[in-house]
Amino acid sequence: MGPFHLSAILLTLAAVFGFINYKWLKLPNTISLFFQGLALALLVSGIDAVGSSLGLGDWLRGLIDQISLPAILLDGILSLLLYTAAVNEDLCVLLKRKWTVLALATVSVLLFTGLMGLGLHLLFPLVGIEVPLIWCLVLGAAVAPTDPVAVHGILGRLPVPDSLRSVISGESLFNDGAGVVLFVTLLHLATGSEQDLTVGEAALDFLKEAVGGAALGFVCGWIAYQAKRRVDESVVELTISLALVLGTYSLASRLGLSGPIAVVVAGLLIGSTTGRHVRSDESRRDLHVVWTMIDAVLNSLLFLLVGLEATVAISWTGRLLLAAVLAVPLALAARLLSLTPALLMHMGRTDKSSALAILTWAGLRGGVAVALVLSLPASPYRDPILAVCYVAVAFSILVQGLTLEPIGRRLYGGRQDL
Repeated sequence: MGPFHLSAILLTLAAVFGFINYKWLKLPNTISLFFQGLALALLVSGIDAVGSSLGLGDWLRGLIDQISLPAILLDGILSLLLYTAAVNEDLCVLLKRKWTVLALATVSVLLFTGLMGLGLHLLFPLVGIEVPLIWCLVLGAAVAPTDPVAVHGILGRLPVPDSLRSVISGESLFNDGAGVVLFVTLLHLATGSEQDLTVGEAALDFLKEAVGGAALGFVCGWIAYQAKRRVDESVVELTISLALVLGTYSLASRLGLSGPIAVVVAGLLIGSTTGRHVRSDESRRDLHVVWTMIDAVLNSLLFLLVGLEATVAISWTGRLLLAAVLAVPLALAARLLSLTPALLMHMGRTDKSSALAILTWAGLRGGVAVALVLSLPASPYRDPILAVCYVAVAFSILVQGLTLEPIGRRLYGGRQDL
């Protein structure tokens, strides 16, 4: 099946599920698509178990295998989704909380990875599964970053102060870069490709990728800004924006720098200078409509794919399911403990307990975590890692995503101070 037919099938499913949600379910769109994708995968598996001659399970597995979520997300969709989130971010509000965001995007990611990895290393033997510590840390790094797509899908409806909303948004934008770099470093250690790498060298590589990515994003964003401010034609400006996103991400990958961080910095620069380089209301409206459409379609496809992966990527057993379920409270505890130092040091004077509760529950995982673990090489530990990651993602999207708004309303009500 060619790329055109694959795209046609996915877009048709997304349209049908979107219609069902609009008419009956009334859920946030990303959550609805994940839920319906998961339901479809389970339904196909059930039908396949009863009447395997129909071949529906084989058809679905073949479809998902051809799509390859890691390649389509990490090498394409992620750059566009990060840019659309960053370009709409209020840079002034974000800068007021820059040290909090920086701590959450770096120190908290490292703390979560360590706590989650150690916890999993103790948890797996309890259900009769042996996974080495280094592979547990690889899994911890995969689920450490909050997913910007999942977070931004519910952030606009979250009744919390603007400063806290900015911290949640900023963390989700920047910790992807830190999480991906940490994941790759630990994976190299796990597979033995960098056995002689010291902690100092790993930290230096981490800084090089993060700082270098930020610098590249600033340079590319500044060049795009200079070009955009000299034209007043929405088609040309959109072309420049697309070239900025895809070109920056591709160049960062070639140079060994963090593509996610580069795209986020470029998006923040362009978003903060929109009033100076988009002169007419017509161009501003056209750009907004196109980027909104890109964001909506890619979000729909991503969450649909993540939902469909449930029964395709993992060979479920009772032990795997038990380990994955037990890992959910472990992930929440690791999230809480990893946030506490940054929050106590940098947040405002009051309501730290409420902010900590919201930030803990707003730690949604999504397509990035699933794509990272799907990219793991074949090994005896791949299925346990996939199972834990997928259940953590499903819980965060379906349970945390659906309850975050009422929790925020209960803790903050209509207050806008922090």
